[in-house]
Amino acid sequence: MDEPQALAAFAALSQETRLRVVCLLVQAGPEGMAAGAIGEALGGATTSRLSFHLTHLEHAGLVRSRRNGRFIIYSAVYSALAGLVGFLLKDCCQGHPEICAPAVAALSCACDCNVTESA
Repeated sequence: MDEPQALAAFAALSQETRLRVVCLLVQAGPEGMAAGAIGEALGGATTSRLSFHLTHLEHAGLVRSRRNGRFIIYSAVYSALAGLVGFLLKDCCQGHPEICAPAVAALSCACDCNVTESA
């Protein structure tokens, strides 16, 4: 991931609803979730508001959508999320992996995203 991509991803994640959507989609796994289910999980976010946020996340490359019959299914782009983490840790070790060991250890799925609050 290069700097412009990282900046776009960080900008997308800097908004509360979008951060919650990404956490929700990571938790949903590769199969993703229908847009309506995402809205319900976020406390009934309006369709237009949710569409705005999902589009923003798609443009940043953090989520993708696919059509399944009448539904649009959204899923996290794990490679982009991993790239973002990699961007943060890039060159931090400078040949000394023990420097990054605490950061890498902290990545052991400690996400505590609260997606049940009202969006």
